[in-house]
Amino acid sequence: MPTIDEIEIADDPGSWSALGFAVDGEVCVLGGVALRLSGANAGEGVLGWSLRGVSSDDLDGLPTSLSERPVRAPALTHPNGAVSIDHVVAVSPSFERSVTAMQAAGMDLRRVRDEPTPAGAPRQAFFRLGREILELVEEPEDVVAAKGGADRPVRFWGLAVLVDDIDATVEAMAPHAGPARAAVQPGRRIATVARSAGLAIPLALITREQDAAAQG
Repeated sequence: MPTIDEIEIADDPGSWSALGFAVDGEVCVLGGVALRLSGANAGEGVLGWSLRGVSSDDLDGLPTSLSERPVRAPALTHPNGAVSIDHVVAVSPSFERSVTAMQAAGMDLRRVRDEPTPAGAPRQAFFRLGREILELVEEPEDVVAAKGGADRPVRFWGLAVLVDDIDATVEAMAPHAGPARAAVQPGRRIATVARSAGLAIPLALITREQDAAAQG
């Protein structure tokens, strides 16, 4: 099965340390995935990722390199309660084209959700990458038109991090994380990290399945 080795982000390591993530130099390991925090001057947002077990780095323009490094043992839970990456979010202006390219590279399409998201995305595709998921979001038609059409590549958007106790993590990140609310996924709760945290990417916190507080 394809797995994620590393994700490179144009962000300062200190911004993540200040939120309670354990950072060694410029590397923050979440579960078995290394986040390489290359500094705010390295570019914008998620710069790219490296994958094991795919047959091609052609993922419809999503910046990808191939890795032969062995799978890491899961890292320890972070001081803020973060355990691992739950999912990586990417956005496509041409959903069917992107899904076809990813399947051709050997990525495991688990399902397509044909219901609009709260943010207005028409569809989502979910690819299993070991413990993590790639959530591919279809760009709404009006956004496609406003940004010049569908001939653009897929782009990374953000991450969702799995936590054991979301209320404790929100408290640890105060005042930079909003209160937890019910997630789209039944039995889970989600919270977002505010822009005041100074991160280069959107970051969400999410519970495991069947979170007791979500059940009322």
